[in-house]
Amino acid sequence: MASPYDERIEELLEEYRRQRQEAGELQQRLREISATGTAPRQTVKVTVGAQGELTGVEFPTGAYRRMAPAELTEAILGAARSAREEALAQAGELMAARLPAEIPAAEFLEGTADLTALLPEQPSMPEAVRAYVEQGRSPE
Repeated sequence: MASPYDERIEELLEEYRRQRQEAGELQQRLREISATGTAPRQTVKVTVGAQGELTGVEFPTGAYRRMAPAELTEAILGAARSAREEALAQAGELMAARLPAEIPAAEFLEGTADLTALLPEQPSMPEAVRAYVEQGRSPE
C-alpha cells in the first residue's frame, strides 16, 4: 500500500509527463504553421513558416513581367508581410492559452513583451531569509 507521500509523488510525476507531452505537441504544431500572403491583382503569392521564413514564392499570372522592379519588389515584400502577420496570428492562437494573461501572445512572439512584469521587483520570502540576504551570512 502506497503512502500519501508516494501517491503525491506519482501525481506530480504524472503531471510532469503530461506537461512534457503537451509541450512536444505544441512545438510540433508551431513547426507546422504556414501562411500565404497574396499581392494585389494576384501578381505574387508568398508563403512563410512559423518564424516568418520564406518557404515559397509563386507568380500565378504573368503580370509580374510587366512590373517595374521597384513595383515587383513592393508586391513581394507586401505579400511576405501579410503572410508573416498571419503566421504570427496562428502561433499566437496556439500560445495564448499557455501564457499568463498579462502577456499578449503577439508581443511575446515578436519579442516586445515585458517579461519582467511577471515577477515582482523583490521576491517574496520569510523575513528571516530576507534579513539573511540583505545582511549577509552571520559570523560563526
